[in-house]
Amino acid sequence: QVELEESGGGLVQPGGSLRLSCAASGIKFSIYSMSWYRQPPGKRRELVAYLSRDGITNHYEDSVKGRFTITRDNNKNTVYLQMNSLKPEDTAVYYCKATYAGDFWGKGTLVTVSS
Repeated sequence: QVELEESGGGLVQPGGSLRLSCAASGIKFSIYSMSWYRQPPGKRRELVAYLSRDGITNHYEDSVKGRFTITRDNNKNTVYLQMNSLKPEDTAVYYCKATYAGDFWGKGTLVTVSS
């Protein structure tokens, strides 16, 4: 059974940092490209960051470039999203996605940026 479990969300003040983790099980993690998406309250889900299976190719949504970093550890079957200089508009539920022949999604973790 495939499972993606996000963790690391929470409440943080503007300008603060959080690191999200997504632990995968039930898949051969190293062959999957990994992505982070987010869904702000009342809005559509959007791609935040993408990382290829070899960890070489990445892509970021414009508003997070220079602030967020996606990495992966294939030995731990885990993908990370380091989020720095957080802004209130980063508030959302964050989801990880694994893609190979199809997609698998986690259930999400809530990030709230507020003073």
